[in-house]
Amino acid sequence: MGKWFDLILIFIILVSVLLVMLESVTEFDEKYHGALLTMEWIVTIFFTIEYIARIISIRKPSSYIFSFYGIIDFLSTIPLYLSYLVAGSQVLLAFRAFRLLRIFRILKLVKYIGEASQLRTAMRASRTKIAVFIYVVMILSIIMGTLMYLIESPESGFTSIPRSIYWTIVTLTTVGYGDIAPQTTLGQFIATVIMILGYGIIAVPTGIVTVEFAKHGNKGKSEDQNHLVHINTLSCSSCGVEGHRDDASHCFKCGELL
Repeated sequence: MGKWFDLILIFIILVSVLLVMLESVTEFDEKYHGALLTMEWIVTIFFTIEYIARIISIRKPSSYIFSFYGIIDFLSTIPLYLSYLVAGSQVLLAFRAFRLLRIFRILKLVKYIGEASQLRTAMRASRTKIAVFIYVVMILSIIMGTLMYLIESPESGFTSIPRSIYWTIVTLTTVGYGDIAPQTTLGQFIATVIMILGYGIIAVPTGIVTVEFAKHGNKGKSEDQNHLVHINTLSCSSCGVEGHRDDASHCFKCGELL
């Protein structure tokens, strides 16, 4: 039953996000505004019932209410109610702002994706390497930006060091807006070096996370082969924690009987 509920919830979340996207299309919203509003109320009522059910079914409601997913669930439920409660001359603007909060519903999908835990572990394990990488990129951008400020003239768009650093970052990430372009031969040569360097830099964080992801993935497979990893939808009625073994009789966090 828990798995079926999760599947239905995933479907409704996707539908709600699709509704938000369709409402942003003016022509579509003007033609089907009534139908979209009705569907949004159905989705909102469902999420309201789910949120209340999660609170009353746990012995320590605060552990869920103030948790990450509890806050996300709350933010994804209240926008439609707030849009009718807020009054004043800026009500239409507030209505649009509150509607955008519904996009938080897509974050509810994270806890239903099994691989998300492995990805989170890989990101946590590689955070130091990525921080060092970003630090090096920042230093490189400052040095190259300052150098381009000295080489190029203000007429080329390099009017200050911060603006030159902005150009360096845009070039290094291979975005290349084209609003600023070097005119001197030396400046164009440095720009070429930065662009080529950018292609190599892009692969670095991807490689770091991929290695960690593969490492933890293989570890997970090894543990699964030894029957140490069990995935189910059972949650503790006392603290709300999930991820118990299939053969567990007590919560591994608080010791409550499952």
